[in-house]
Amino acid sequence: MPKATRAHPDAARFGAIITRLRTERGWTLGELAQRSRMNRVYLGVLEKGGNLPSLATLFEFAQVFGISAAEIVREVEEARTAARIKRLAPKPPAE
Repeated sequence: MPKATRAHPDAARFGAIITRLRTERGWTLGELAQRSRMNRVYLGVLEKGGNLPSLATLFEFAQVFGISAAEIVREVEEARTAARIKRLAPKPPAE
């Protein structure tokens, strides 16, 4: 899958979650590539937020990390909601 031409905020959120899950397990990107049977370069693009994964890729990550796909989606949704709240919060008056 080619790299997206425009970064999507959810792609960055997803990538950060995958990076965290991988590093919590002490895996290198190469080890994740072996375990998931995915291309290391593609995984690097995902971790950097360069692409949103397919549903099949989401399921593969869930299996490899031993969690449900719903848990990954929930984390992306929570990060998205937190960003929205931060963006909509009233700004303090300038001094």
